[in-house]
Amino acid sequence: MTYPFSTFESKWQDRWRESAAFRADADPARPKYYLLEMFPYPSGRIHMGHVRNYTIGDVLARYRWRRGFNVLHPMGYDAFGQPAENAAIKRGVAPRAWTDSCIEQMEMELRRLGFSYDWSRRVATHTPEYYRWNQWIFLKMFEKGLCYRTHAPVNWCPSCQTTLANEEVIDGKCWRCQIPIERKELEQWFIKITAYAEELLKDLDQLTAWPERVRTMQKNWIGKSEGAEIWFWVQGSGEKIPVFTTRPDTIFGATYVVLAPEHPLVSKLIAGKPQAAQVRAFIEKVRRQSKEERLSEDRPKDGVFTGAYAINPVNQEPIPIWIGDYVLVEYGTGAIMAVPAHDQRDFLFSKAHDLPMRVVIQPPQGTVPLEDDASAWKQAYEEVGTLVSSKQFDDHPSDAAKKEIAAWMESQKMGRRTVQWRLRDWLISRQRYWGTPIPIVYCRSCGTVPVPENQLPVELPGEAPMTGEGGSPLAKVKAFVEIKCPKCQQPARRETDTMATFIDSSWYFLRYCSPRETKLPFRPEEADYWMPVDQYIGGVEHAILHLLYSRFFTKFLRDAGLTKTGEPFQRLLTQGMVLKDGAVMSKSRGNVVDPDELIQKYGADTVRGYVLFAAPPEDELEWNDKAIGGIERFLNRVWALSEKAKPVPASAAAGDLRRKIHRAIKRVTDDLESFKFNTALSALMELSNALQEQTESAAGFREGVETLVQLLYPFAPHLAEEAWQQLGHTDSLTRRTWPTFDPAALKTSEVTLIVQVNGKVRARLTAPADADKAVLEKMALADPNVQKWLNNQPLRQTVVIPNKLVNIVI
Repeated sequence: MTYPFSTFESKWQDRWRESAAFRADADPARPKYYLLEMFPYPSGRIHMGHVRNYTIGDVLARYRWRRGFNVLHPMGYDAFGQPAENAAIKRGVAPRAWTDSCIEQMEMELRRLGFSYDWSRRVATHTPEYYRWNQWIFLKMFEKGLCYRTHAPVNWCPSCQTTLANEEVIDGKCWRCQIPIERKELEQWFIKITAYAEELLKDLDQLTAWPERVRTMQKNWIGKSEGAEIWFWVQGSGEKIPVFTTRPDTIFGATYVVLAPEHPLVSKLIAGKPQAAQVRAFIEKVRRQSKEERLSEDRPKDGVFTGAYAINPVNQEPIPIWIGDYVLVEYGTGAIMAVPAHDQRDFLFSKAHDLPMRVVIQPPQGTVPLEDDASAWKQAYEEVGTLVSSKQFDDHPSDAAKKEIAAWMESQKMGRRTVQWRLRDWLISRQRYWGTPIPIVYCRSCGTVPVPENQLPVELPGEAPMTGEGGSPLAKVKAFVEIKCPKCQQPARRETDTMATFIDSSWYFLRYCSPRETKLPFRPEEADYWMPVDQYIGGVEHAILHLLYSRFFTKFLRDAGLTKTGEPFQRLLTQGMVLKDGAVMSKSRGNVVDPDELIQKYGADTVRGYVLFAAPPEDELEWNDKAIGGIERFLNRVWALSEKAKPVPASAAAGDLRRKIHRAIKRVTDDLESFKFNTALSALMELSNALQEQTESAAGFREGVETLVQLLYPFAPHLAEEAWQQLGHTDSLTRRTWPTFDPAALKTSEVTLIVQVNGKVRARLTAPADADKAVLEKMALADPNVQKWLNNQPLRQTVVIPNKLVNIVI
């Protein structure tokens, strides 16, 4: 029997909407549960990755409602961004019109899947009602000195024609279009996320319900390094080269200094020197290389001598200053002291350029060859040991010497103990139209002037000349650019860059708490009730970008007095991608599966069930066109059982059926708590199989079917609601209390014992569940059917498996 999904899925979607079944209001008398999936970019159509992500969230939300929680489960749209701008250029339409049409299409598809969202809380980040608060938060950060504008080398995507934050460069390529990035020197706006580096690192220890992989990725990206900043002075000059190192114990082994090609001191060092032309050519060559290429362990380290020397402060030795492609200006101080005997990168560079090496650490056993044997060295010695050739620190353990030498250099004004971070301030300027305007005005008299709060939002003009050929489109809109200074009322001009769209998603979860608030980004009392998000769901690709920025924003807004929460997401689930033919679905590969077509063919519940059953949520899901039929057949069986049970009067289950019912309740409940959706569905399939073996008149048949329908509800809510009604109930399952299992029902007093003679079944006996092997063997041998087959022949062996089997070998 095929269940008629086409007739009742829309019916229940309408009923849930009309009754505001999933509307959430703060209620201090009830426990809250804030469940959130990462909101989508409105590209026009949902894909199977969306379906999987949002189905996982919907199952958990429906389950939590029925466990008595006050569930906040909102949805919105991350609507600004370059894809909409590019689509608008391609189609000759306004980005706002394109985005709105995409949202309309996506929302229709999301509703067809029956997701339990509180649509009254919907947000879209491209509306002035939302992005005015991006601007408000920017101004609050500006007041605190956390937003600043400066000239800096930046990542530039030649395809997107805009700057990128470090976090948006993945393997040397733009995170969006995968085109290799270039480096440019531009004046841009930054947010000082580094002011929160220590707290962002320390508080990772609180996030015990996050995947360890994600916490490790953030820890490495923040990258705290304790060490010393050592000051090398340029010989014959007053210029100082600060060098950060985590190995001050090796300072006596430094034999040269290496600067990044972009280091601001390079031009001074080579001025008037014969090496100048060679150095400039090298700098130009390196400029065309990605950061990943420069840091790769698989390629030779390249460099060139500047012609200048630096003085090692601990021994006054002049050592050559080189520039090298493996030193990056944004890491540390953009300069390193090279200790080739004890650092493998320096060792390789030294071997390639015939530079001296000096041993200053000997291993606990044996010795490292001295300098005159360097040609035979295979690698640097980087382990702990005892210091040599290090003056008063000779014979000191190298680990202890790190602190000792750093303290001594600090006392001698040779440097200072310090901490360095891999994390860099967040570049937020984008040379695009479709984003939040930065609320800053430039005045010849007053300088950089923030837009007053009462003039927010600074709205995007309705039209701008968008060509995708570089430069901000806003700069070409005279009416937008030319204004009066808010301070002196003299002619001034607006900032024409827009904000990175990751600003929009860094606090949207707080806006959901009170999305219609007009005086603040959100009402603090509402945020105090709902936050933190109890369960957040999204892709692991956001481990550094979105998740790190969201943590930073939450901490800043806490310090601004708007929330008591310091961490936004208590528990994190990173679901795997949906693949087909072993690859991520994409139009170019021709392996896209259209959710709309599947819903029309199989119904929403079958599609939902398949993406839950096919793989654990953290794993990749390999799409199988044939396998979805298995879920369809299972749901058809459930529907047939509800039809069969409809006229049957209620009766209490007993014996084996009662045990199977309560075992299913326990298994499904436990599996939902631990996100094992595939095994939860397996438990439901087992219960449905057990019920199919029963007649309608069997005691507890109806109870079993009603339990099956209730447990199925989070996974296939449309069918469950319709089947529940078909069974004669008038209430909805949305708030019906979740079934509980009886521990006593799980205990088995009797079992069926299979008796074999020479491996063939000859009897089935009812035996006490606690009977030992001797009792079970005695029962088996006493059975008349078994005695007939034994026929008084001698026994060679008897194998007893308690509660299951006796095998008699004659």
